[in-house]
Amino acid sequence: MGRSRPFWRLNPAERKLWDAYPSGAWVDLRETEKDDPATGASWGRERVVRAQVIAALLLGMREGRPGEVPGVRLAGARIVGDLNLSDAVFTSKLHLLNCYIPGAVSLNDARTRGVRFRGCDIRRFKAGRAVIDGLFDLDGSTIRAGVRLDNTRVTGQFRLSRATIGTPEDVSRGSESFLEDTRAPYSREETETRGLARSHTALWAGGLTVDGGAFLRGLRSTGTLRLIGARFNSGIYLQRSVIATACRPAGAYAVHADHLQATTVEFSEGFTAEGGIRLRGARITGVLSFNRATLKAPGRALHLSHMQVDELILTPASVEGEINLGYSRIGVLLDRPDCYPGAVHLNETTYESLRGPARLSDRLAWLRRDPDGYRPQPYEQLAAYFRRIGHESDARRVLLAKQRSRRRTLRLPGRLWGWLLDVMVGYGYRPWLAGVWATLLLALGTAVFSAHHPSQIGLDERRSFSPLLYTLDLLAPVSLFDQRGAWEPVGWTQWLAGGLIAAGWILATALIAGATRVLRPSGPS
Repeated sequence: MGRSRPFWRLNPAERKLWDAYPSGAWVDLRETEKDDPATGASWGRERVVRAQVIAALLLGMREGRPGEVPGVRLAGARIVGDLNLSDAVFTSKLHLLNCYIPGAVSLNDARTRGVRFRGCDIRRFKAGRAVIDGLFDLDGSTIRAGVRLDNTRVTGQFRLSRATIGTPEDVSRGSESFLEDTRAPYSREETETRGLARSHTALWAGGLTVDGGAFLRGLRSTGTLRLIGARFNSGIYLQRSVIATACRPAGAYAVHADHLQATTVEFSEGFTAEGGIRLRGARITGVLSFNRATLKAPGRALHLSHMQVDELILTPASVEGEINLGYSRIGVLLDRPDCYPGAVHLNETTYESLRGPARLSDRLAWLRRDPDGYRPQPYEQLAAYFRRIGHESDARRVLLAKQRSRRRTLRLPGRLWGWLLDVMVGYGYRPWLAGVWATLLLALGTAVFSAHHPSQIGLDERRSFSPLLYTLDLLAPVSLFDQRGAWEPVGWTQWLAGGLIAAGWILATALIAGATRVLRPSGPS
């Protein structure tokens, strides 16, 4: 045995591990099953295992026993030194339970069958560009200076549930209890002199690929989850997780996941984010859910622009901050009116179906929340949706609201003409208004001219006067009953006659202009 060991002397805990490795048996150094790894610095020498011993075993220093599966299965140990397995290829199981690891764990560019660190207290975990052919498990662990998994490939499940992740900044500040210190403010000088991107990131996983489900339920993080370009082929689940970046510089994201690809993304059921969530350009073939989530950001709470998603469930418990859905393609949008307390960007957003308790008035208020001002496409998209489901009257009301919003962007002459079109015929979407005006004017003219007969122009023939037909002739742009040319109003009724002629022309022009707007194609159908 002496020749097979790279060490002159093994302590009792290391000797137990060395002897158990060939069969993969557990070595349990815990005093009780409830030992807290956070207190591992006070554990005695009888629980100390050098990281070099674990690395030597995994790298083939001890052969397995025939007919059994070798592996390191260790519980309740204080592991001294950095566990460096970078560039290594090993097939033995590595399963650490409730261990205290004050150094770094490095699996950069390694390849292994499966890795499990459950309920451990680890200073930093790095596995960039690693290939893990199986389960990657960090459930219940505390990683104080963050996890780095850029361009890592996991063929099994990725588990980070009930874990706690800090950032390099937390450790550099010397906070032993960084969970309780997450809301401490930074001075301006501190934030300006630090490398913000990495120091404020708890999970650095750009380009991460996970074939099995990624389970981060109940995760607590004091920094950003950076998942740019990550791919989750069986979904990512963050129910009940808390991402608290309130003490970070203004504009820090809780989740930064541009161009993420996934089948399902769950920020739901108690998920809390103190900082923005950015999924710009994401592609989600299933559900993106914010049901019963709490979202809080000083600026933009949700940045979901240029995204493609089959179903977006936007029913959070509360939202503080604006929402950007611009240029996104959504299959089904399930939301509520109270989900938009601030601004919402909707330009070039398309959707196949809308679900939820929102009324038409709520939808119109939704469109008016765009901080960029009037844009025609959101109105046309909503009108097209109502038309597609057979609600033609609602579609007309949306298009009328569009014209009224557009009117506010015009100069004074355009606004005046628009106001006249609105009053007369509702921009053509309420043609019955022209009938109402015509009826009122017809009644007025008939009453007045019944009491004050016009004088006959030609006295060589006897003609009968009809106040109703005379008023109709005045209102019509073209004389229909030959009354206008035969009778001439007298006194103050001349002003009324002139007003009726002008009103007739205005009504006719408004009807033509309104009909032109109605018949003109206006957006997707």
